[in-house]
Amino acid sequence: MQVTSTVEGPRAVVAASGELDVATAPELRAYLHKLIDDGASTLVVDLSDVGFLDSTTLGVLISVHKRLAEAGGLVELVIPHARLLRIFQITGLDRVFAIRSSLTEAAIQ
Repeated sequence: MQVTSTVEGPRAVVAASGELDVATAPELRAYLHKLIDDGASTLVVDLSDVGFLDSTTLGVLISVHKRLAEAGGLVELVIPHARLLRIFQITGLDRVFAIRSSLTEAAIQ
C-alpha cells in the first residue's frame, strides 16, 4: 500500500494504491486521522489504483466518515472501477459515502 495526499485548506485529496487490507488498515487509519487532526474537514479518498479492499478497510473508512460527519465534515470516495464500486453497493455503503467516478467529478462537487 502507498498513500499520498495533497492538502488545500480544509480539503485533503488522498490517493491510495495497492492492497488495502487487515495488514495495511492501521497505517491508513493513522494517515487519515492525522489529516483530520491537522485540520482537514473534507477528505477525498481516491481508490482508483487500489487492487484489493477488505472489510477492515471499509471499517476504517466508516470510522473516518463518522468522525468527520460529527464535526460537519465530509468524506468523498473516488471509485472509477465497477469491481470496487460493487463492494460499496452490496454493503449499502454507496448510500453512506459520496462516491465519484473521477477526481474531476469530486472537484466539481
